[in-house]
Amino acid sequence: MSKHVMECLGLSRVTIEDGKVVDVTEPRVKYCPLFEQVRGIKELNKDTIKENVEYRMKTFGMCCENRQTEMDNFLSFGVSELLCLALKNKKIEAAVIGADGCGTAVITKPSLVQGMGGRISGICETEPIPKVIEAIGPENVVDPDTAKLDMVEGVCIAYDKGYHKVAVTTPFVKDAQMMRDMFGSDLIIIGVHTSGMSEKDAEDAFELFDIITACASKPLRAIYHANPEKYLCAGNKVPVYGITAQGKELIMDKLKELGKEPYDGSVPEKPPAPLI
Repeated sequence: MSKHVMECLGLSRVTIEDGKVVDVTEPRVKYCPLFEQVRGIKELNKDTIKENVEYRMKTFGMCCENRQTEMDNFLSFGVSELLCLALKNKKIEAAVIGADGCGTAVITKPSLVQGMGGRISGICETEPIPKVIEAIGPENVVDPDTAKLDMVEGVCIAYDKGYHKVAVTTPFVKDAQMMRDMFGSDLIIIGVHTSGMSEKDAEDAFELFDIITACASKPLRAIYHANPEKYLCAGNKVPVYGITAQGKELIMDKLKELGKEPYDGSVPEKPPAPLI
């Protein structure tokens, strides 16, 4: 039996077993502007979440044996899209991400970063999918036998492989602190899946991360709005904040590619609801 667990739309916990959704918990966030824009979902509830997860399973095999592993950009401005461009521009040599079917992996091919990371939610638990392991290469997966999620170990593997400029995604401030202590300021750390983050973690996040996605986080937005001139902000729905010089550089590269400017507050924000 294969089992995959994700924290999905609105922080609903979704369990998939043998290619079927078997459990969906109530979401804490009831509205996401990105899902309304992309899929027309006006309210996040157990039914709409189940329907969306099943749609992703059907269209690209998320958490299934027929998983599509390479894709073009999905959002105009998501973390996967940032990483893809950074790889293409040689600003980074490898991206360490977590995804269904492989757990933590070290990826150097832009279309593979997009395929594995672009349309998934927060992976909590996953199992190996042979097609995925083969596409990425078992030597690039932290544990091809269990598909465990361990971003710290993933970064260790990336540096052991000889990559000098590495980016990693993580939702955990504790892991970010450990990685910053181990690898210093050259490592690009990107905070993802931040909804529900505590005020203390949010404060620490702005000290540790190079880039962070606001998701539905109330404290992250509050810190940004207290000193917006310190940071670079992209987007008015689910903003991405550039915190350090190298984080801001990656965001500006993407904005330039899209022909867009940083968010300056001239148009109203359209955040998820409620913020938590």
